[in-house]
Amino acid sequence: MTTTNYLYNYCLRLGDNALILGHRLSELCSKAPFIEEDLALTNISLDMIGRAQAMLKYAAEVEGKGNNEDHLAYRRAEINYYNHLIVEQPNGDFAHTIVRQLFVSAFELYMYSELEKSKDATLAAIASKTVKEVRYHLEHASDWVIRLGDGTPESHHRTQKAINELWMYTGELFEMDEVEMALLHEGIAVDLVPVKAQWHNHLKNVLSEATMMMPEDGYMQTGSRKGIHTENLGHILSEMQYLQRAYPDATW
Repeated sequence: MTTTNYLYNYCLRLGDNALILGHRLSELCSKAPFIEEDLALTNISLDMIGRAQAMLKYAAEVEGKGNNEDHLAYRRAEINYYNHLIVEQPNGDFAHTIVRQLFVSAFELYMYSELEKSKDATLAAIASKTVKEVRYHLEHASDWVIRLGDGTPESHHRTQKAINELWMYTGELFEMDEVEMALLHEGIAVDLVPVKAQWHNHLKNVLSEATMMMPEDGYMQTGSRKGIHTENLGHILSEMQYLQRAYPDATW
């Protein structure tokens, strides 16, 4: 692979994470527990879809084949998506949604804070905007986990259950393969080792305040870097891509 190919793949990874979780959160529009939370989750979804648009637009430019962000979002097959497995997991109950957001937003804050230093000016600019948004996302998720964990026995139980079930998807967040290593050498990508330490410390503090137990690392799910996904991604794409695939040449 050339540096251009690595950069294209890296942009897809970042764009796909935002696109798929943004779509997941959009499913909750009008279905949150109350109006203010409905607006909060929808706004987070819009932030992520906006970031996906920027990342996939840049990926298309790097690819240089005349595609655009819409083509990359709606015309790729499941095996050509590289989002982390955690973002494609179903919303579940409210505790499950919030815990997933906590895990992802904590990762994104520290990862994008490092990506701001990238020698790639476009990635650094997208990262700078993302950090401003993700600070709110993380504060929102952290506050809710504390509220749920230190709330009723039922909310505590559901939150701990969500933590336990989603933990096996967190190890993949910090995997680094030849793409990241090559771009890290060029000063473009992020070293995820220190990011993991910051992520772990943040979660430790939040879960402690929420009176929740942090699971021990054990078996971790992986595969997204090779286009291997859970069955959930296929269901997302069948809904998300339907209109574009049914009417591929349609214009507004």
